[in-house]
Amino acid sequence: MSEAMALDGEIEALLILATDPVADSELAATLEVSVEEVAMSLKRLSAFYEETARGFELRHVGDGWRYYTRPEHADTIARSVLQGQHGRLTQASLETLAVITYLQPISRARISAVRGVNVDGVVRTLISRGLVSEVDREESTGAGLLGTTSYFLERMGLTSLDDLPPLAPHLPDARGVDEELRRLADQDIVVAREVPQEDS
Repeated sequence: MSEAMALDGEIEALLILATDPVADSELAATLEVSVEEVAMSLKRLSAFYEETARGFELRHVGDGWRYYTRPEHADTIARSVLQGQHGRLTQASLETLAVITYLQPISRARISAVRGVNVDGVVRTLISRGLVSEVDREESTGAGLLGTTSYFLERMGLTSLDDLPPLAPHLPDARGVDEELRRLADQDIVVAREVPQEDS
């Protein structure tokens, strides 16, 4: 067995065991080889999985590398694991997460203004799941500003927020939301409104 093949096998073994993405530098340190050798091995492995039509792929997400099932097998996986799954996010949580993702950093008050409902409970759920965290504070009010986490990027299979699809084609009615919220903030207006019962 060649040295390159041996290295490929060692990297495969480490990535299969990993529960989080593993950085090139971490793989190199563990295997006592150069980062360049690891990069070449990862490239070989990715090409091999592609050429042999494996059910999984090696993808760079967040700060490292991890195995993911291929998108074309999503329906098969959904049939297998989604039925009876109780840990899925509610529609309210998904909508709130979308608002935070595209308008971050954003305060709870602004999220509530966009959604038209109290979002405290939903935000707590997103924070507890590690998808959202407080990333800053608003200077004028001291309110916490929320943003997505590296775990969110990992779960979405993204390297950075720059990889997100444009908002407007998917939510054409929301084109002016961000500008309107910023206008209100610039005028230092506190939006007080009656809201329906809290989402769950």
